[in-house]
Amino acid sequence: MTPADAQAWLLARFAGLVPISAWGEVALFHNPGATLPRGAYFATIKTGDGAHDRASRLGDGRWRFNFGMDAAAFSARFGPRPPRPAKAGVIEGAWDFAGTGVLTPHPVYGWMGWAAIVNPDATALEALAPELRASHARAVAIWEKRMRGQRTDRAPQVFSRVRLRASS
Repeated sequence: MTPADAQAWLLARFAGLVPISAWGEVALFHNPGATLPRGAYFATIKTGDGAHDRASRLGDGRWRFNFGMDAAAFSARFGPRPPRPAKAGVIEGAWDFAGTGVLTPHPVYGWMGWAAIVNPDATALEALAPELRASHARAVAIWEKRMRGQRTDRAPQVFSRVRLRASS
């Protein structure tokens, strides 16, 4: 599976995704109709190391799929969330962030509940379907909340005080 295959696999299974290339990766946002500037993060596909993210040794055909997990799913799979790493560091733990086809906490954003897998195949993505559905549902909920905040179809509520004066 290539990064393009993984992107196509996700786009075919999760409605409302909009891919945006930025920061050396493709970010998949839930944003039906591109109604918000970005939408709500769902997942990313990273094809090369960055200045602060080299733990997976990406590039030369190595790429990483990343997605957010809710706290309960993350804890069930990996234990408690690790502390935030120092700047340009990785989270602490016994994970091999460069291992191929193995789900680990994200080397940098594991403290936020993100997970990562280097060079997943279709079988690995299918096995992650329950977690991916939960992650997508969370992105949908975030998007819906943001959309409620963006609504312009409601008349603004204007309150004013009217001072009554006695006439003489």
